[in-house]
Amino acid sequence: MISIIGRRGPCPPGRKHKGTVIATTQTAGLRALLAAPSFLRLWAIGGCANTMRWFELLSAALFTLDVTGSGLDVALVSAARTMPMLLLGAFSGVLSEAMNRKHVLLTGQIMACLSSGTVAILAWCDVARPWHLGVAATITGIVWSSEMATRRRMVGECVDTPLVSRALALDTMSNSFTRLVGPVSAGMIYQSWGIAGSYTASACIFALAAVLVSGLRYRQETRRLVLAQVPRDLKEGIVYARTNTTIAGVLLVTIFMNLLGFPYSALMAPIGKLVFHVSPALVGVLAASESFGAFLGGIWLTTGGPRLSGRTLMVGGSIVFLVSVFLMPLAPVFPLACVLLACGGFGSSAFANMQTSLIVLSTPAHIRSRLMGLLTVCIGMGPLGILLFGAVADWVGPMLAIDLIVAVGLVCVIGAGLWWRRREH
Repeated sequence: MISIIGRRGPCPPGRKHKGTVIATTQTAGLRALLAAPSFLRLWAIGGCANTMRWFELLSAALFTLDVTGSGLDVALVSAARTMPMLLLGAFSGVLSEAMNRKHVLLTGQIMACLSSGTVAILAWCDVARPWHLGVAATITGIVWSSEMATRRRMVGECVDTPLVSRALALDTMSNSFTRLVGPVSAGMIYQSWGIAGSYTASACIFALAAVLVSGLRYRQETRRLVLAQVPRDLKEGIVYARTNTTIAGVLLVTIFMNLLGFPYSALMAPIGKLVFHVSPALVGVLAASESFGAFLGGIWLTTGGPRLSGRTLMVGGSIVFLVSVFLMPLAPVFPLACVLLACGGFGSSAFANMQTSLIVLSTPAHIRSRLMGLLTVCIGMGPLGILLFGAVADWVGPMLAIDLIVAVGLVCVIGAGLWWRRREH
């Protein structure tokens, strides 16, 4: 049996469902979520860790651009953060079914804290180089590769089934808020204290996340990890995904979005500095604009949202996002570019919420972590997209690179949506 309990006591009395002690719906909507101590703690952990991921992403990009002046080098450092998701995402799903998820989560926050602290020390000694940031980004990326199969799964399991979508929507909304706070604070801190101050702040917040994880009382039945069985477990997850239209659709749209859509963010530093000619602080504002829209979209979804199918929300939100990003570099003035990205964020919030909710609600518990691991692999297509954006940007410039690649992504997502709809009908 799995049990998730807050430090001050157990979750509100509830029924048992598939071996998990969960919160009840005695109070409606948000009140039920906020009454579950386990959810609140996991929510706070995600807020700390995700803020620092986006914080470090922009800080490293600004530092690399200042040192090298190359968009491709910026893309390489950014790709180092997400490459482990592609390589290790599926394995993390198997690992989190065999090992205690709290221990995996705690170890990850400690690793992230130590890597950021090391970069901060190097920077204060004035010996930090872009490759140091790339190594630290790889370590943080390894930690990030376990996010879906550990913390996000735990969030979806610590509430009653009718509240799963709302809990994940609230978590998605807070993730969007972290993508808003992270870049804005990164731009301001980097402008004032440089890369040393940025990574010092990051190390402190990761340390806080580790403290929060240590206070989470969590019990889980584990099984011995047999490496020889890992390929069989992975194959079982892949076969299930291929035979389930909903899961296959989610994974396909996720691949296109992370390969041909979301990596546009790696070019925010060159776009802000070279196209709109703004300061690092305003580059942070530009990078955070999409997150602001996603935050508003998350509020909308958390408080009720539309009565549309998960497929419609996921594909439709993706299309809104891609169209907005395509128009952003064409904006004649900086404020309009920010507004366009905010509109795109509204669509990305629908995509992100359905991405997790459809898997949690459509799969049995015994295989759920493996499918979340496969989802992580699909999200891990991001570094290939970042390298693609960076290479094309060095060839034709950042503005045209975004438009060319995002246009291809739009065609692919529309095609995937039509395939998904036809299979369902």
